[in-house]
Amino acid sequence: METNSFAEFISEAPRVKSISSRIRRVKVRVRGGKVQRNVKTSNVQGFTFRGGRLTRMSATEKRHRKMGARRAKIKRRASKARALIKRRRSLRRLHALMGH
Repeated sequence: METNSFAEFISEAPRVKSISSRIRRVKVRVRGGKVQRNVKTSNVQGFTFRGGRLTRMSATEKRHRKMGARRAKIKRRASKARALIKRRRSLRRLHALMGH
């Protein structure tokens, strides 16, 4: 099967396949610019997949993940805001040049 682009390849692959109620198998996902295929993940809250087995997360790990997610959310929002400001500025310059 020949695909023209990466976007087509991703869109054709089914995202998630359920193995059982406790384990999910992610067919294709992109993390940090790399493609991950057939990754097993936990479907149970408070559990993580480690060494091929479902393991209960410690309270410390849950707290660190929660704080990390919050920090990432704030940083993501800030970088998106910066990109939006730059886009508006460049569009303003473009329209000024074009006379609109």
